[in-house]
Amino acid sequence: MSKVLNQCENLKEQVETILQLVHQEPSLRSQDITSVQTCLEKVISPRFEIVFAGAFSAGKSMLINALLERELLYSAEGHATGTECRIEYAELDNERVVLTFLSEVEIREQASFLCQQLAFNTTANLNHPEVINLLRQGCSVIIQQEGGESRSERAKQAKALILLLDGYEANHQHIHTTNNATYSMEQFNFSNLKEAAGYARRGSNSAVLKRIEYYCNHQLLQDGNIIIDTPGIDAPVERDAQLTYAKIQHPDTSAVVCVLKPAAAGDMTTEETELLETMRNNSGIRDRIFYTFNRIDETWYNHQLRQRLDNLINDQFRDARRVYKTSGLLGFYGSQIKQTSSLDRFGLDSIFAESVKNAHGQEETPQFINEFNRYCASSGKLSSSQFRISVNSFETPNENYVRILTEQGTPLINQLIQDSGIEEFRTAITKYLFEEKRPQLFQNLADELEDICIKLKKHYQSEYINLDSQPREIEGMKAQELQRLNQQLQQLAKDFSQHITEEVNQIINNSSATFETDFRQLQSRMIRRLDELLDTFSVADAYQRSTRNHPRNSTAPFLAILVEALYYLANQLEDILITSCQQLVDNLFQQLMDKIRKSEYYRQLYRLVGNDGGIEQQVKAAAKRVSMVLESAACVECDRFVRESPRFYDEGTFSIYQFRQTLLQTSQSYDAQSMVEAEPAIRQLLKLDFEPKVSQTVCKSFRQTINAILKRQLLTMAEEQQENVLQQYSQARAYLEQTLQQEAENKIINNQRLLTGVQQKIDSYNTAVHHVNNCLQSMQLYDHLLPVINQEDFQTLDNHSAVVKDLEISDILVDDRNL
Repeated sequence: MSKVLNQCENLKEQVETILQLVHQEPSLRSQDITSVQTCLEKVISPRFEIVFAGAFSAGKSMLINALLERELLYSAEGHATGTECRIEYAELDNERVVLTFLSEVEIREQASFLCQQLAFNTTANLNHPEVINLLRQGCSVIIQQEGGESRSERAKQAKALILLLDGYEANHQHIHTTNNATYSMEQFNFSNLKEAAGYARRGSNSAVLKRIEYYCNHQLLQDGNIIIDTPGIDAPVERDAQLTYAKIQHPDTSAVVCVLKPAAAGDMTTEETELLETMRNNSGIRDRIFYTFNRIDETWYNHQLRQRLDNLINDQFRDARRVYKTSGLLGFYGSQIKQTSSLDRFGLDSIFAESVKNAHGQEETPQFINEFNRYCASSGKLSSSQFRISVNSFETPNENYVRILTEQGTPLINQLIQDSGIEEFRTAITKYLFEEKRPQLFQNLADELEDICIKLKKHYQSEYINLDSQPREIEGMKAQELQRLNQQLQQLAKDFSQHITEEVNQIINNSSATFETDFRQLQSRMIRRLDELLDTFSVADAYQRSTRNHPRNSTAPFLAILVEALYYLANQLEDILITSCQQLVDNLFQQLMDKIRKSEYYRQLYRLVGNDGGIEQQVKAAAKRVSMVLESAACVECDRFVRESPRFYDEGTFSIYQFRQTLLQTSQSYDAQSMVEAEPAIRQLLKLDFEPKVSQTVCKSFRQTINAILKRQLLTMAEEQQENVLQQYSQARAYLEQTLQQEAENKIINNQRLLTGVQQKIDSYNTAVHHVNNCLQSMQLYDHLLPVINQEDFQTLDNHSAVVKDLEISDILVDDRNL
């Protein structure tokens, strides 16, 4: 293992080098590297945390005890606290325990919750002995009513509250009000791990401990393996259950042993299903999950239960890699009684001494003894030809136990351990931790890196080939640029034409914000000007113009006043429409020219030709043409205003009514006074005629006129200018030859600099990949090596690139000859 670790020295730096190279390429920055970083942390971490998670009373603690073959963790039916137990490796002479207590506030919260669950009206005041005694008495009554502390959920909660109260009283001096106090085992005067573990394992003490850290000498814990026992996912206190879920999702968690209860319960609980979903969502765990159906011995005596478990495994765990059936109780105590003999009654006087004692002088029967006798009598696991065992009703369970072991000895114990599934489970998890764990972690890292490395390799290859194919001599660079000239001019002409087409389309589709603003201003000017003309129209002036045109007459008809008014308003509106159109055109072409000057094709034209290729001149000429055509269109539009509206004189309309009323008023006398007095009525009559006509023009018809003129003139200009740009080839060639010398020198230097930069990145990439691959090879992961970048890769791509390049140059030469 040390040789392997030497091969993987500086692995983190090498992987981070690859990730930094990815970040340096803008086109690859969107690549998600989170999974790579997670895998890297798992590989380089000196710790490998294995979390045992499962439901309340699933047997997690007993299973851990069985794995380590040492009674470290407290395990009792009905006992659930928020205690997290960590077991790490220590040398034999350095075994120890570190204890961290709950605060008084946390204990009070748990006690209050349990009192609420048990429907106690008494407040859990921990500082009043009489209250604690009252609660303890109430719990004892509940346990007696339920028929025992493990008979029901209510009885289990009552037992948990008793243990919590006992633990608080026994350890009051170690518990702080708000802080979690931590103590070494030496502070409790424990001389060895067994004493300290015995203290922590005692139910009342365990109930008030927040965290217990064991440092134990066991092979399974070597190489940084850490076993973590967590509260049940369905613990009576919700916060305790959430501690387990938080630990499963914590990035430090590397594997999970999922201890399930269907062997005893028959089906998966809701909490167990949620547990499985939570594990699948943690990328840090991946497929490092051991599914253990504990308390398998329950199925030996119940065929229906056994069938339901088999169906569950076949339906929901068929594809799971690591599924085991265990009995932690039988496996653990089986390993313990192997060290006993008839002298201590096979552990009754040693291992089970405390649980056997009874205040009334009669021995109690430990749970294991009952299960052992049951195993011997009716499990069906023991061959009748090999084991001839009888469980006698006239003997006590303890007497049966001692007699059977005296008769059968070690072979029976070995068979019990084998049937418990613990040896198989221990062998499997040991094999994984010391043979499969590290290769799998490295394989996961390699798999996540592979996609990134392939993308990097392709990117570098493409970039290198592109730069390496560029001419490295000035004359060659100049020749290449001249060969590309015609193609460049064609593209620039096309870009200009597309730009003009896009601008026209935006105007036609009302998508040009600036043009829409200018056109709305034109509309506003026309409407305002009409209002001004109507408000300031003078009948006296119109009367004078009419009589001046007819010197023989001293009076003028009402119709003559209307005629003068129609001509006057139409001509005045024509003036404002022409002025507004001119302003509209000026703004449009000024903005268009500004956009053209900022465009890339305009800048490239100056670089290739030395000028804009006549674009600005063409745009100015187009502006003049558009102005002239629009002015003519405005004249035609407003000239039509002289004619009355078609329905102006229709019967039944307000306008004909107004006309007749005004005529009646102006006919009162033959001098100018009657006309002047009818001026308001005449203005109203003109308003009725002109407002619809002006509205029709500015809101409907004239916009289409403008659009048609702009489209025809601008697109025609774009086509002509596209041809003009292509005709600049000779001038561009002569101009470019003058400027290419310096450009070619700069480009060659820049290409060489970029090529050197790419080569340096490739070298860094290859160095990092070689180190990672050496590490993978040391793990014998030959099928997961990362791709390196070889010179042969460039040659393959270079041949393909040369063929494509020759075809492109041929096309350019053909275009030149066509010119």
